[in-house]
Order: sequence, then C-alpha cells, then structure tokens
Amino acid sequence: MKELGIDIETYSSNDLADCGVYKYVEAPDFTILLFAYSVDGGPVVCVDLAQGEKLPADVMAALTDPSVTKTAFNAAFERICISKWMGLSKPLPASQWKCTMVRAARMGLPLSLGQCGEVLKLADGKMKEGKILIRYFSTPSNNGKRHLPSDAPDRWEVFKKYNIRDVEVEQQILAKVRRLEAPAFDDELYIADQEINDRGVMIDLPLVEAAARFDDEFKAELLQEAKTISGLENPNSLAQLKAYISKVTGMTVASLNKKNLDELDVQLKYWPKAQKILALRREMGKTSNKKYAAMLKCVCNDGRIHGLLQFCGAARTGRWAGRLVQVQNLPQNHLESLDDARYLVRQGDLTEFEMNYANVTYVLSELIRTAFIAAPSHTFHVCDFSAIECRVIAWLAGEQWVLDVFRQGGDIYCATASQMFNKPVEKHGQNAELRQKGKIATLALGYGGGVSALEAMGGKRLGLTESEEKEIVNLWRNSNPKIVKMWATIEKAAITALKTGKTVPVHRGIEIGKRWGMLTITLPSGRVICYPRANVGIEYGDGWRGDHEIIEYEGLNQTTKKWGNVRTYGGKLTENIVQAIARDILGIVILRARQQHLNVVFHIHDEIIVEATPDQTLADVEALFSTPIDWCADLPLKGAGYTTPYYLKD
Repeated sequence: MKELGIDIETYSSNDLADCGVYKYVEAPDFTILLFAYSVDGGPVVCVDLAQGEKLPADVMAALTDPSVTKTAFNAAFERICISKWMGLSKPLPASQWKCTMVRAARMGLPLSLGQCGEVLKLADGKMKEGKILIRYFSTPSNNGKRHLPSDAPDRWEVFKKYNIRDVEVEQQILAKVRRLEAPAFDDELYIADQEINDRGVMIDLPLVEAAARFDDEFKAELLQEAKTISGLENPNSLAQLKAYISKVTGMTVASLNKKNLDELDVQLKYWPKAQKILALRREMGKTSNKKYAAMLKCVCNDGRIHGLLQFCGAARTGRWAGRLVQVQNLPQNHLESLDDARYLVRQGDLTEFEMNYANVTYVLSELIRTAFIAAPSHTFHVCDFSAIECRVIAWLAGEQWVLDVFRQGGDIYCATASQMFNKPVEKHGQNAELRQKGKIATLALGYGGGVSALEAMGGKRLGLTESEEKEIVNLWRNSNPKIVKMWATIEKAAITALKTGKTVPVHRGIEIGKRWGMLTITLPSGRVICYPRANVGIEYGDGWRGDHEIIEYEGLNQTTKKWGNVRTYGGKLTENIVQAIARDILGIVILRARQQHLNVVFHIHDEIIVEATPDQTLADVEALFSTPIDWCADLPLKGAGYTTPYYLKD
C-alpha cells in the first residue's frame, strides 16, 4: 500500500461551521460513523463503524505508517477527526497527508468538492442527497435528538453510498489535479501551515467573555434609546429606518450602505433626532465586535483557537484565507493606552467602562487584536515586511528609482510624491502635505487602476476633486513608466500564449504559457498559478480602445460568488503575480521560522506572529525577513518588528 484515499462521515453536537474541526472533535459525543477508503486508487470500501464494523488491520496500520500517503479533500478534517477517534494526544503528522482540495486550489479550482466535480464535468459527481443526510445523521435535530442508523435503515444505506461516492469523486479529481506538480517548498509550506493550525493561538478568555457581554448589553442600551427617540418598533430594520427618515425630513432614502451613510449624515444636520437615530443605527450595526462571539464558539479546551488559516484559500495567488475569526481583516488599534482599556473590560463592569469611554463599540473593536495573547512565560514577536507589494512590483518591472528608495531606507510615499510633483517632500518638513497624495497613489495605482481605484482607496475622503485624481493618476504613471509598460507586456504575453500555445518569458524568470486548457504563469519561485479554461475573445466597443482582444477564464465571480466566466487584463494579471510572489516570500519566512524552531501561531498578509520563549529574541525573528532569497536575491527586503504580550498593530 502506497496511498490511502479517505472520506469519513462523523457525528458531533458541536456545530462544525461555527467552531471549526478542532473544537468539533472535543464534543463528548463526537464519533466517526462511516469510513470509506480506496487503496492505491482501487475500489472504494465503506466501513460502517456506527454499526460495529472494524477497519481492516492493514488500513488501521496505514494511518500511522509514514510510508503510506493519506489523501482526502480538505485533509485537515480527516486528519484531526481520525486523530481524535484513535485517542491520540496530538494530531497525526501532516507530513503524511496530501490534501486534494489544496491541489485543486493550486489549479484555480473551487474549494468545494461538489462544485469542483461539476467544474471538471465528472460524469458521476457528488450525490445531491448528501446535505439532507448529513443534517439527519451527523447533527442533532432541533429537539437535540440524535438519529441512529436504526431510525431510518433505508436512509442509512443511501448515506453509505454517499460516503463511497465522495471517495470516488475525490479519486477522479485527484487524478486530474496531480498533473500539476507543486515545487518542494510549497509542499513543505503546507505541512508548516497545518502545524501552525494544530498549534493554535491562546486567547484572553476573561477579556473575550466580558467584551462579548459588553457588546450585547451596550447595543441593547442603544436599541432602547433609538426606540425611545424614534418611536420605531425596530430601529435596526432598514425599511423602518428609511421610512422614519423620509417622514421626518421629506427626503427619499434609497440606500443605507456604508458608502452613503457619511453623505446622509451631513444631509441630516438640520434634523438632529434623525441624525442621532442614524448614528445609533451605525453603532448597533458594527459587525467587527461579533468576532468576540466567534472566538467563544471556537476556543478549545486548551484555551487556544486552532484552524484560523486556510492554505491556498485565495484564488490564483495562493494566499491564505481566514477562517472562524477571520484574522485577515481585524480592525486596527489607535487607542493611546490599550492596557487601561483591557483592564477595565476584564473587570467586567460595563457602567464603569462607559464612564471612561463614551464610544463603547469603537473601543471594543480596537481591543479585538489584543484578545490573542502569548502563553504564560512566552511573548509575541510580531514582524512584517514594509510595503512588500510596492517592492515586488518595482523589482519585477525594473523601476530602479523605487528600488533605490528602499535600498537607502527612504520613505516611499515621500519619494513617490517628490517624483510626481518634482519637488522635495519630507514627512514632517517641506511639502509634507503632498505625502498623502504619494501614499494613495502608491497604494491604489500599481495595477492599472485609475480614478475609480483612487476612490476605492479613499480619494474623496482626502478631499480630492475628480480633476485632482486624474492629475494624480497621470503623474504617477509618468513617474513609473516601467511598471506601466509591464501591464501591457504581461497582457500581450498571456494573449500570445493562449493563441499559439507557446510559453512566453516575461520578467524575472516569469513564464506565461498554456497547459491543459489553462493559462499558466510560472513564478520566480517555481510555483504555478492557473486560470482554468482560458481563452482570447473580442470585446466590441466604440470607447478609446475600440474593438480589442480580451482574456477570459473560468473562476469564482467576486460579485455574484458563482462560478462562471471572468475577464482579466494586464493590470489584474500583474496584481495576481505580485501578490503571489509576496505570498511565496512570506512562505519562505514561515519555513525559516520552522527550521529555527520559532513557533508561528498565525500570520496576516505580510506579517508573522511568533510565540517566543525567553531565549528567542526579536532579532532572531527579524533575521528571517532580511536574509536574501535565492530566486529574488536582489530584491531589497527588510523586516521590522516589536515585542508584545498580546497582539496589536504597532
């Protein structure tokens, strides 16, 4: 036996979607019901553990045999569940597992087994009855009752067929996705990722419990105040709120989304009650503080949250996606004294907290990061790259003046403004007011965006007029001609590869080609990013470009969240490449940390959080960032960090 393909069906009274697999298996009633497997791609066998059947001895032995590779779609689930079922004190080693879902993600395919099978047009896909059967046998009913096989023997037989079919589908998917070989470092990075999720991160439970309660109680106070002022039955109702504002002011309110709220607030200055109701509604609608409740749902018996990150969770780039608490979008903190605020929350007295902080929801939001704490006798070393995407895109395009700024340790936003406006700009000196324009241009315009990109980055909030935004776009592009040229170069290379089937070299070892009907881009690291079923079409129009060729592929539409045709262009391909390279650079840092026995507990974008022992210094962590990487040795990289007992944004 060389390879064992596995799919299991389980039962637990814990809600998997809310708590994650690590908490899921901690329920006293957790068990594996069905265990389907395929040996070396052979026929699928289903073992009915719920009705007393036993795994064959050779299969049982294979689960801990390092010479046997275990495969599964979302292998983390099988690995953690089987570890618990076997009574192991720690999870089975990830080094013995290969995740078919991750392999599919590397090829730009969906992270859902059913959807992946549909996209690959498998003749016998995932059985549609599965969701109903899982609800029936794998979760408690509404009255808390557990359904056993004897409660519905016919359904149980279908459930077994469903379990078998899943392995069959997984094996068909595996046969297709294993064609794309991942470079050795990325396979090793998957193992490191699983170890990080297994390790987890501790939370400050007293703080989280009190903060969750504060948020509920304070929002109840706000709701009552809003009811008293407005007379509305439910001020949280958008329909009721719109009707109220219309009745009081005579204005018609089309939308109450985030984009319109600021404008509406200004319009309501002559109707203070309506303005107050709107302010209360905004406070009540603040969703970031729901992360406290999410933490409580998934914290495990060891006081830690496990499984915060999904490897290759982001399409194309291969970047990680957040899970459970969504650490990728934590609110920033700007309070002068986080210690004081944390102390008051931990005391658990909302009245005293309100006496010190008028805006309760805002302060609680700022404390979310600090809920992640280092274990006793440990500390956090937090370290990140500065302006990593800006460095990478300049390195790719050969925009030397930008690279020189980084090599000399300069302020890239001041330098960009100086380049754009042809005058010296200093952060706290001459022409300092131009730095913000340099900053927004640097952050918004690297991937072919124009005025709308500046708007999305907050151009209007800076008081920029449309003509000023157009000027900024033109000045930035004139200052970065090699980056602008690269957008067109990459688009042309992609179109050529799709039309001719030839591999086209671009910059820095990047190669764009066509394989298996996919547009493929080989990165300097050797990793490949894929665009399924890509082709070149024609867009007809009378705009400035007229009729022109466009690149289309199949993917997840970010607006509709459905699988279908997606259009792309040179700037977007550049963005994918830059973010993918930045991801690989961070991946190398994570692997270095692993080799140095520096325990990463989670990471966000270009930053790692290391739970360090007293003998592990911040300098040890910063060294991981500054050591050159062989495939981008001339890219100026530098990491800077800080030490803290709890996570924060320094």
